[in-house]
Formats: sequence, C-alpha cells, structure tokens
Amino acid sequence: MDSISGQKITKAKIWAIANQKGGVGKTTTTVNLATALAACKKKVLIIDLDPQGNASTGLGVKVDARKQSIYQVMIEGLPIQQAIHSTDVPRMHVITSGVELSGAELELVNASEREFRLANAIGPLLDIFDYILIDCPPALGLLTLNALVASDAVLVPLQTEFYALEGLSHLLRTIDRVKRGLNRRLEIQGVVLTMYDRRNNLCEMVAADVRAFLGEKVFTTVIPRNVRVSEAPSHGKPVLLYDVACAGSQAYIKLAGEILKKERAAEAAVA
Repeated sequence: MDSISGQKITKAKIWAIANQKGGVGKTTTTVNLATALAACKKKVLIIDLDPQGNASTGLGVKVDARKQSIYQVMIEGLPIQQAIHSTDVPRMHVITSGVELSGAELELVNASEREFRLANAIGPLLDIFDYILIDCPPALGLLTLNALVASDAVLVPLQTEFYALEGLSHLLRTIDRVKRGLNRRLEIQGVVLTMYDRRNNLCEMVAADVRAFLGEKVFTTVIPRNVRVSEAPSHGKPVLLYDVACAGSQAYIKLAGEILKKERAAEAAVA
C-alpha cells in the first residue's frame, strides 16, 4: 500500500454495489463511478468481493499481485490496511479478490460472526477514505450479506430488460430483511439504469416502470450501451482513462455529479 496522505476524512460512506443478477453492470459501475468520484477529488476505495475478480482485473492488478486480498482479510484475519493496492487513478485504491475467495462461502458457513467479518475488519479505513465501494458477487450469499452488513447503503445497477423489476423486488426484500435483522442503518442509495438504449422501446418501458415503482430513488443519469465501456477492462483501465470522451465515460461523470449534488443537498437539509 502506498501512502494515502492529505486532509483527514470524517467518515467514509460505504456502499454495496449489488444485484443478484449477473451481467447488469455491477463491476463496470463500481470501477467507473469510483474513478469519477476520485476525479472529483474524493478518496475512494474499491473492495472487490466477487470471486471472479473482475474489478481487480479491470484496474490492471495482475493475479500474482493479489496474494494479500479480501480473502486473507475475512478468513485469515489479515489487517485490512495491508491488503490495499494503489491504482493508476489518483486518490483511488483497491482491495483485490483472489482465487481463494471462491471457497469463502463454504468456509464462512460455520464461522463465528460470519455475517460481520467484513464489517468488523473495515473500521480502520473509515477515517482514510471518503467512499468505500464494495463490488458484490451476482448472488445473495454470505459474501453479499457481509457487504450489506458492512454498508451504509446499497447502489443497485439495473439493466433495462424485461425481468428487471422481478429481480429488483427480490433484492429489495433481502435488503429489508438485512436492515431489520443485522444492519439498521442500511438504506437504498439509488438505482442506476444500465445498458440503456434509447432506440429500444423495451428500455423506455422498463425505465418508466422502475421510476414509477421507486420514484426519486432512481438516478436521472442512465448508463448507455457503449462499446468503449466494454473494451476498457481488457486494457486494465476504467473507461474514464481509456476514452474519457466516449458516451459511457460521460455518463459515469454525470452520475458522480448527481450523487454528490444529492449528498450536498441532504447535508444542507440536516444542517
């Protein structure tokens, strides 16, 4: 871990990027939203909690450099500070996922405080970062449960497709159960519509249904289908570094701006 210097942070906001359905843009949203927030002078940490390790790969962290990963933190008790890697993005760091994480679900089944492993480990980072984004696996198992217990809020990437609302309802019920039983502070940060194609009538219909269902919890910004977004991970870069001018990059910059504006408004209302 390189030195993380600068003004002291009051308390990191911890968000789980979650959806039990695969292929909806969780990792893409995690990596590129984090990059956009870092570009807005925020100190950001990504925790790659998906055994596939796509966020780690998409940030250019080689497999042989992942010996101290989130697995060692949650299963072996490694101090979480020792698992942090720097990235090519200023002010952005990552805790990687290793191949061992694929067996963590089974190892956690009979472990003590199995739902709280990540929450218990993450404490020392709260005064270092502004945002901690947790890239969850595409399943509502013990890894995702750990993320939900550790988080303040959930950001849901939602692909604009026919079964979107059905899957969203299932996730919302899970979040409600976690809030009632394990983490009372857990909220829905928002839903971001991904892989959006304005030429497709189904996308428009799904977007309208989701907005009718969740209202202001759905971000105004939508993430379009964009070839440059798909290409960027193969180069080990967020799309904002790969092609900042493309439609996908501009959408994630706009999403970060929308999030920060909402947070400033909420803080002003409390004050």
